[in-house]
Amino acid sequence: MTSMKSWRRIAAAILLAMLLHNPGASAVTLDECITASLRSNPDVRAATERVQAARAAIKEAQSAYYPVLFGSAAYALTDNPPQAFMMLLNQRRVSMDSDFNNPSDTDNLALSLGVKYRLFDFGRRGLDNEMARGGAEVSRLVLRGLQNDLIHQVTRGYYTLLQAGAFVTVQEESVKSLQESLRVASERLKAGGAVKTDVLNLEVQLAQAKEDLIRARNGVKLALAALNTAIGANLVDSANIPAKVEPQEIKLPESEDLSAIQNRPELLAAQKMAEIQQAALKKARHQYWPTVNAFGSADWNSAMSINFESSYIVGVAAEMDFFDGFRRSAAASGAGAQQRAAAAEEEKAANNLRLDLTSASIQASEACERRDVVRKSIENAEEALRITQQRYQQGAADLPELLTAQVGLTGTRTRNVAALYDYLTALSNLERARGQLVDSYAKGE
Repeated sequence: MTSMKSWRRIAAAILLAMLLHNPGASAVTLDECITASLRSNPDVRAATERVQAARAAIKEAQSAYYPVLFGSAAYALTDNPPQAFMMLLNQRRVSMDSDFNNPSDTDNLALSLGVKYRLFDFGRRGLDNEMARGGAEVSRLVLRGLQNDLIHQVTRGYYTLLQAGAFVTVQEESVKSLQESLRVASERLKAGGAVKTDVLNLEVQLAQAKEDLIRARNGVKLALAALNTAIGANLVDSANIPAKVEPQEIKLPESEDLSAIQNRPELLAAQKMAEIQQAALKKARHQYWPTVNAFGSADWNSAMSINFESSYIVGVAAEMDFFDGFRRSAAASGAGAQQRAAAAEEEKAANNLRLDLTSASIQASEACERRDVVRKSIENAEEALRITQQRYQQGAADLPELLTAQVGLTGTRTRNVAALYDYLTALSNLERARGQLVDSYAKGE
């Protein structure tokens, strides 16, 4: 009985593994692809780690507000007169009977525990902390910008995969239609109602259609690989390729308000970088002012670790460099140049993002209009081919007319598929250009 239960558990585990390994039970959705990419994409993982590093830099900057505790231990043996005298003095063992010019071997074990604390530095610690916080915010905004772009890349890859699959369907329908036309032409040739060239031309056309079908199927494989690369994991395979998207209602995008770029993470990051460089310039100018530090230490000295004698020292020190080879002036000049460069980069980012939004809006409008025009021509092309096939079967139409109708329908279907998925991709690109894609998927990073 126990053995039977064990085998049942093993069989259940194998079945579960097979089900998990085969995701074809349900087609993968766009949301699943996007969610997986935000976890698995290497660029996102790297950017996330840079955010963590920037947050650690904040703690590093904040450490300047805490005192520094330090300790030391040293053992020395000498017959050098001044050093031997100082060792004896620290050990409280100086005797006037000693020969200070020719001391015997003298050893000393020195233990020390000290503290240092910066009392005042004219705001340099505060500026370091401000720049560290700004750097962390820049890293976070860079991550959001990367996520915004990645969501669009995955969306585009998803629709490209669907488009490639739809192209396969179009080519399969074209092959079936040509096979039917070839069958009719062969029957007409046997009946003496068609010439041999009709059959030969249809066979050539059918071979070309099969070649196009091979390319379309390979296009699916390439699109699948590209989508998984964008996701950063092999989430999608031939068993769970999503079904085609049903045609959506076409809605022409409204004219864009270019102020929408104010929400783009890229612009916010450029603005924050300008603020950081402004703080860096202020810090460089504050280098001309002194720093005030408090210090203190407790010391213990002994010969051979016995009878330690203690002492202490406390004090306050102000430090200021009067001349440093023009280092501070060069640092201030460089910081000023960096600040002006950051301001120019902010302006450049705003201009590029406005152009990006304008371009995305135009592309979306164009895709919408194309989709509307091509969709209306599908029924006409299908009806034209049906009528032409009937006329050819009856001998009222010649082969060039039939092939023209066939090629026209295939081309119209292909353009219709391309227009649909180009429209959906263009809408995603428009949301990306507005900086809104990331808001739906990455709110709590």
